[in-house]
Amino acid sequence: MSRSLWGWGDASQLPDLGETARRVAPLVGELSPEQPAAELRVPAARAPVPSQWEPFATADKRERAAHAWGKSYTDRVRGFRGDFSAAPDVVATPRDEQELITVLEVAERERWSVTPFGGGSSVVAGVEPRLGPQHRAAVSLDLARLDRVLEVDDVSRSARIQAGVFGPALEDQLQARGFTLRHYPQSFEFSTLGGWIATRAGGHFATLYTH
Repeated sequence: MSRSLWGWGDASQLPDLGETARRVAPLVGELSPEQPAAELRVPAARAPVPSQWEPFATADKRERAAHAWGKSYTDRVRGFRGDFSAAPDVVATPRDEQELITVLEVAERERWSVTPFGGGSSVVAGVEPRLGPQHRAAVSLDLARLDRVLEVDDVSRSARIQAGVFGPALEDQLQARGFTLRHYPQSFEFSTLGGWIATRAGGHFATLYTH
């Protein structure tokens, strides 16, 4: 799936963007959706990819743009306009726990801010990279490759699950073992378990036990 830089989910599944741009122009100004990477307004990286991250990290312009904003109204307008001024300097996608530890260790030593990134569906700036006065660069820690149910206890009905798993993949893995998480927020298809826990997520079917 090629994630849209401004909308929800797969870019190929969005409505005709030219018509959308024409309709919303009176409200937010002239727009140029889904620009080629060369036209994206992404600031120059403040630091190169650390050598320890190179096997699983990138400073690709489009990847950095895709990790700049969440999906609030203002995020979507800025993305639609091609404004990705909040883009991280590097996107790291660790493949296992040790690589995740490596990201955190190098970031601490080299003074990088670290922003966890799951589905990018936040509407409260939760995935927007931020730098404190002590930081010299920002890395977006994309957990998409940490997407497995590691173990399930049939007796206690407890499970150990990696944080980057998206809703549908999580349900598929649990249902293969005879279980369900029974948590279906509106963003179910495009958000991750880690994000649900971090934000105490609710949703259309999230009453009583499913918050």
